[in-house]
Amino acid sequence: MVNLEDAVLARLEYHGEHFEILVDPDLASDFKRGNDIRNDIKIEDILAVEEIFKDAKKGDKASKEVMRKVFNTTDTLDVAITIIKKGQIQLTSQQRKKMQEDKRRKIVAKITREAINPQNGLPHPSRRIEKAMEEAKVHIDPFKSVDEQVSLVLKAIRVKIPIRFEKVDIAIRIPGDFAGKVYGAISDLGKMKKEEWQQDGSWIAIFEVPGGLQESFHQKISELTGGQVEIRKIK
Repeated sequence: MVNLEDAVLARLEYHGEHFEILVDPDLASDFKRGNDIRNDIKIEDILAVEEIFKDAKKGDKASKEVMRKVFNTTDTLDVAITIIKKGQIQLTSQQRKKMQEDKRRKIVAKITREAINPQNGLPHPSRRIEKAMEEAKVHIDPFKSVDEQVSLVLKAIRVKIPIRFEKVDIAIRIPGDFAGKVYGAISDLGKMKKEEWQQDGSWIAIFEVPGGLQESFHQKISELTGGQVEIRKIK
């Protein structure tokens, strides 16, 4: 459940009546669009308070009689779902700006993580991506998900910098004693595609890694093994 200070209004004019609820702006917008990525969202998590208002600022609640007449139910959660789906989510200019900035940071982080410069195979620094977005005058929609907007951002900034999304396969060979520690620590940096145990006890594995995380992947394994690692990129 979202804190009241972070909540925004979702409003619905329906059958001549006015209804308001206080919601988490990000969750409510995902829920409204039926975003498959967020299909685990529960209406209880979206609401700041489980109340239906006629005027939330004044604290005036909608009457049960009006709710029954308009929605054929007095169940707060059912009514809230209809308000979000059919109504409008209201933001102040400050709230909209904050949401845009948060979404922009997440988009930059995803591109930095997964994209490379095809000219040298290395990731772009986040500041370079931010500058390209500024130069391309990229507009960030506070209500659209990161994944929905990343492809549009990439298309816009390609005229400013060479960039593409790429995953690479990296093979590693380390002493067996490090295998458990290494796998547990780097599972968020890549996906293991194959592993083999060698007769000398060493562990060989192939990981699929987002292009922008190649250096981080290498550094992390070197730290965990004290440099006792053989690592190479598979063409």
